[in-house]
Amino acid sequence: MMKQLIDSLMGRKRVLIDETERAVWLYKGEVRGILGAGEHVLKNRDGSLRIERQPLARMMFASAYEQAVLDKLPADVATHLTVVRTAENEIAVIERDGIINTILGPDAKLIVWSDAGPWKASLVDIVDNVRVEPKLLQRLQKTDRMQFVTVVEVGEGKTALVSIDGRMTDRLEPGVYGYWNPGRKIGVKLVDLTRQSLDVTGQEMLTRDRVTLRINISAEYRVADPLLAVTSVKDFADALYRALQLAFRKTLGALTLDQILENKVTVDAGAADKVRADMALIGVEVSDIALKDVILPGEMREILNQVVAVQKEAEANVIRRREETNATRSLLNTAKVMAENPVMLRLKELEALESIAGKVERLTVLGGTEGLLNDLVRLRD
Repeated sequence: MMKQLIDSLMGRKRVLIDETERAVWLYKGEVRGILGAGEHVLKNRDGSLRIERQPLARMMFASAYEQAVLDKLPADVATHLTVVRTAENEIAVIERDGIINTILGPDAKLIVWSDAGPWKASLVDIVDNVRVEPKLLQRLQKTDRMQFVTVVEVGEGKTALVSIDGRMTDRLEPGVYGYWNPGRKIGVKLVDLTRQSLDVTGQEMLTRDRVTLRINISAEYRVADPLLAVTSVKDFADALYRALQLAFRKTLGALTLDQILENKVTVDAGAADKVRADMALIGVEVSDIALKDVILPGEMREILNQVVAVQKEAEANVIRRREETNATRSLLNTAKVMAENPVMLRLKELEALESIAGKVERLTVLGGTEGLLNDLVRLRD
């Protein structure tokens, strides 16, 4: 009570600052200092003392008198505050007690209470170091401080083409990469390098003899030169699709229906050479190309089925006539041999008699065996 009376008579005031806070004090509207933990005796004539308290748990120094403090109180600033500034092309990685706390972008300033630390600020020149160092990238991901980083993930069998402000800069192998993105545009194009298949289905075309067909084509391809494939055309898979369409329409359109149905292999080879040559110019290697299906309209299928049926019947008739002719010729040759050779005739008679005798109990031959096949042969049970 006595202290308060004495302080009041002397125009001063005692201010207690807790360990969990710090304060800026002003007298008659002028910034006078920063107060640490403890009891402070300050001027207060006419009640002109003002105290602005800030909790250390908030860590950042946020005050309407920030600039005045920085300009007028350099000693207090050095004692109580940590100030981090970045230039136009810099990033600051700010750690608190060894853990990443904040990422500060270019042309920025951050002021924190030193007693809320310890603090460490690492400046990164993002002009010379466009890519984030791998260990730092892992730490940024773990602490979820990725606001100034573009992450590029490249899976197995793929590559990534990275452009900065429209200019291609890197080709990346499988892995995880980070790029500092303030003030620049990071573009990423993932390209699959594995062998892939492409189907062109239901393509209508007109043959030379004016028959409308639908064809299905398949092709296998892989990207041999990713940079060329990406920069030459907007979509290399679409370019292959159109190349297959045009090549096969042109090739098949110059043939009749019979030629297409009879000689698919030749048609495939002729069209494939054109497709492979065109795609090689844009960095795409095409291997197998196949004309999988030739689909006819319903009425055309019925006509072809009838034609096939007639052809098969004609072939069957030819075979039957050939067999009948051969049988007749064989009989004629046998008769001629028997007529010219009595011994052969006699042997045939005996073979016939032996065959018959094996099937009956009793055989009666009239007129002797001399004219066995010339006279009547009677069989009795």
